[in-house]
Amino acid sequence: MIWVTFFVSAAIVVVAAQKLAQYGDVIAIRTRLGGMFIGTLLLAAATSLPELLTTISAINQTVPDLAAGNIFGSCMFNMFMLGVLDLVVRRGRILRVVLRNHAISGGLAVLLGSLSVFFILAKLPWAVGWIGLDSLTLIAVYVGGVWLLNSNNPGISAEAELDAGQAGLPSLTWSIAGFLVATGVLVVVTPWLVSSSKGIAEATGISTGFVGAALVAIVTSLPELVTTIAAARIGAFDLAIGNLFGSNCFNIFALGLTDFFYTQGTFLADIDSTMTLAAVLGVTLTALGLFGNVARIERRLLFIEVDALLIFVLYGLGMWLLYTRGLMA
Repeated sequence: MIWVTFFVSAAIVVVAAQKLAQYGDVIAIRTRLGGMFIGTLLLAAATSLPELLTTISAINQTVPDLAAGNIFGSCMFNMFMLGVLDLVVRRGRILRVVLRNHAISGGLAVLLGSLSVFFILAKLPWAVGWIGLDSLTLIAVYVGGVWLLNSNNPGISAEAELDAGQAGLPSLTWSIAGFLVATGVLVVVTPWLVSSSKGIAEATGISTGFVGAALVAIVTSLPELVTTIAAARIGAFDLAIGNLFGSNCFNIFALGLTDFFYTQGTFLADIDSTMTLAAVLGVTLTALGLFGNVARIERRLLFIEVDALLIFVLYGLGMWLLYTRGLMA
C-alpha cells in the first residue's frame, strides 16, 4: 500500500507540476521577460515548487533529512539532465550555443550550494527569532543574484509578445488561474508523497536522507526534465539551460525558506552532517555544467560531450555512495 500511495501521488505531482511549468512559461512571455530570465527565474521556480512543498511537508512530518535529501538530490538530478540534453539534442552542442550569461546563474547555484554545505557543517547558533541567520543569508544571496540576473536580462520585445498571442497561447488571466489551481493540487498531494516516502524508508531500512535524494528528488525533478527537453526540442536552448541552473538556485533558496516552517530550532544546524555528501555532489555537478557553458571545449567521445560524460559518471558514483551511506544509516 505504501508503494501504491507513492506512485499515485508521484504521478499526480508530475502532471500538476507540468501544468504549473506551462502556465508559468506563458505568464513570463505575457509579461515580456527574456528567454534566459524566464528559464532561470520563473520557469525554474514553477518547476521547483514541488521540491519546496515536499520539503515543507517533510518538516511538518519531522523528517528533516528527507527534506534536505530532496533538495540536494534534486540539484544533482538537474545537472544529470544536462547530460541527457546532450543525448537528446543531436544537431548542436547545447552548452556551446547558449548565452554566456548563464555563467551568472550557474555561478550563483555553486555559491548557494557551497554556502549551504558550510552552514550545515558549521552549526551556527545565531538566529532572528526562530529563523537561523544562515537561512536568512541564503535567502539574501538568492535575492541579490536574481537582481543581478534581472539587470543582465535583455527582455522580450512587444513584437515577440504579439507573436506569442498569434501562436494561440492562453491569456495572462487564464494562465494565472491555471497556475494557482496546479499549485493547490501540489499543496494537497505532496504530504502523501512525503508520508509514503517515509514509510518506504522505514520498511526497507534505508535512511530517509537517501530516499529523499533518490526517490523523492527524482520524482519532484521530473517536471524539470519534461520541460527542459521540450524546450530543447524546439530550439529554446537558453530556456532549457536557464531552467536547470535556475532550479538549483531556487532549491537552495527553498532550503533557507523552509526554516520559516521549522520551529524545533535552526533548520540547517539540525540537518545531519552526512547529508553534506549530497550537497557537495550537487555543487560539483553544477560546477561541471558551468565549466561546460564557459569553456566551450569542442570535444566529443563518440556521441557525447566530455563534460556531459563526466556529469553522468559523477552522478552515478555519487548515487552509489549515497546508497551505501543510506544502508549504513
